[in-house]
Amino acid sequence: MGEKPKIVVLTGAGMSAESGLKTFRDADGLWEGHDVMEVASPQGFARNPELVLEFYNQRRRQLLEVSPNPGHLALATLEQHFDVSIITQNVDNLHEQAGSSHVVHLHGELFKVRSIHDETYILDWTTDLVLGDLDEKGHQLRPHIVWFGEMVPMMETAAYITQQADVLMVIGTSMQVYPAAGLIHYAPKQTPIFFVDPRPTVRSSDFDNLTVRAETAAKGVPILVEELIRSWT
Repeated sequence: MGEKPKIVVLTGAGMSAESGLKTFRDADGLWEGHDVMEVASPQGFARNPELVLEFYNQRRRQLLEVSPNPGHLALATLEQHFDVSIITQNVDNLHEQAGSSHVVHLHGELFKVRSIHDETYILDWTTDLVLGDLDEKGHQLRPHIVWFGEMVPMMETAAYITQQADVLMVIGTSMQVYPAAGLIHYAPKQTPIFFVDPRPTVRSSDFDNLTVRAETAAKGVPILVEELIRSWT
């Protein structure tokens, strides 16, 4: 038995939408009624840390109430047959809850916090985070989230993983948010690409070997996973 084929999965907000998580931005650029820059930028945090901390407290509470949907669960079953890496723009842990074991979070994780002084000081955190929650040296803790204007530290890792893909799946993302949107270009030239999104922003003619499925993650991903297992194993 040779090495298992490598499947790389890129996921965005549409992956988690059917679990009941609000997608990152509404069409008007507001997030839960807030201007995104108020709650997702270093400047916003400097101006009004209480607002930002409470905003993420609400996201964290919401995440505690939801479960993986059939799309998450289907991706986890792929690991029985393939070498699977999931690269997600989502800050939830629904892929891990579903059983996926290799998940790279490009934009950070809701259930982690870090020191404002030392970004390598990271703690698991599932409760509310408030002013006065400090690291060992007395520095305030902040959400472990990549905000607008900040570097995406896992980008290089994600690009390297995508270069190994035998199959690339892109699920529930507009592929409009950079640098994540650029990842699709790292896949080897002949790699089949499957794009699953109810409102696809790409066409089959945009890339070689691209198949577009205009379906939600919960509906389209289980069907695609079954087809991949049938045709590759």
